[in-house]
Amino acid sequence: MQALLGDKYKVGNFGVSGRTLLQKGDFPYRKEKKYQEALKMQPNIVIIMLGTNDTKPQNWKHEAEFVGDYRDLIKSFQELPSKPKVYVCRPCPVPGKGNFGINEENVLKIIERLGPLIKELDCGMIDMHAALLEKAALLPDRVHPNTAGAGEMAKAAAKAITSK
Repeated sequence: MQALLGDKYKVGNFGVSGRTLLQKGDFPYRKEKKYQEALKMQPNIVIIMLGTNDTKPQNWKHEAEFVGDYRDLIKSFQELPSKPKVYVCRPCPVPGKGNFGINEENVLKIIERLGPLIKELDCGMIDMHAALLEKAALLPDRVHPNTAGAGEMAKAAAKAITSK
C-alpha cells in the first residue's frame, strides 16, 4: 500500500488475522491491542476489512448483531478528533467450499448488509470481493490471499483512496 500511495500517505497496518467484527464472535477485533493502536494513530483514512471470520457457524449465530456492531466500529473511528474518512471493504470471495467453516453464502449476505450501512454513515467502499472474484488461484486455501492476491487488494484500496 505504501508503495502504491507514495510519500503523501503514512500507511499503518492494524489488522489482526482471524478476528471477527462481531463482538460476540470467537475473537472480536475490538478486544485487540491493535484496535487501540489504530485509534491512537488519529488517522485521516481508515480501511476496515472484517466479516469473513464472522461467517463461521459459531460466529454467524450472532448475525443479527452484525450491522449494529459494524456501525459501532465505524463510528468509533469517525468520532475521533482527526475525523477520518472510513472505507469499508466488501470481503474477499470464498471459492468453492471455503475453509475453516467460512463460506461464500454468508459473505454475500454480509455484502448485502454493508451497502445501506456504507450509505448511512457516508463511508467509502472498497470491493475486495470483485477484485478477487475471478482470481480463485490467488486464494489458495479458499480464504486467504497469497502475495499476488494481497497485491490485487492493495491496488483496489489505493484506487479507491486516490479516486475523486
